[in-house]
Amino acid sequence: MSELPVVTYDKQEYIETASGNKVSRKSVLCGAHNIILSGKTIIQAGAIVRGDLANVRVGRRCVISKHVVIRPPYKKISKGLTFFPQQIGDHVFIGEGSVISAQSIGSYVHIGKNCVIGRKAVLRDCCMIADNSVVSPETTVPSYAIYAGVPARYAGELPGPCQDIMADYTNSYYLNFIPQDPMTVEKK
Repeated sequence: MSELPVVTYDKQEYIETASGNKVSRKSVLCGAHNIILSGKTIIQAGAIVRGDLANVRVGRRCVISKHVVIRPPYKKISKGLTFFPQQIGDHVFIGEGSVISAQSIGSYVHIGKNCVIGRKAVLRDCCMIADNSVVSPETTVPSYAIYAGVPARYAGELPGPCQDIMADYTNSYYLNFIPQDPMTVEKK
């Protein structure tokens, strides 16, 4: 995998927690007391995490890109809807504009841009969802599978060292996500 470019951000726009999470002030964390970020996770501007519906647990070294919506899965019952906790593993990348209602996402998972992950879907460790794909509700995506299309279907297999590749990718993304130098901002 090629070296990732440096992504700079306005230090005033992000809150950095003691465990290294970088959360944009322009993101919306509903029910923040129900949202657990395990460390060194990035939540970018415009992202919405709905912890007000049920607990949302996000692993280490995850990237939640701009305008992503993370909403716990639900089930219709006679009195309306009931929501279930949502689990996202370590080293997960979620591309811009995606909507996630999965029951669980394993570790080392790459979700492309503008994807919809249907309610109660399960994405196993080491899988990939291609850009602009829609994973139907209650679908299980197996490990090492690439799913693509609308609706998303099996489209190929990831290489054996997928775990190392995703760990390198999310680690590099985190290390290359750095605050702008205030001196260069003033010169513009």
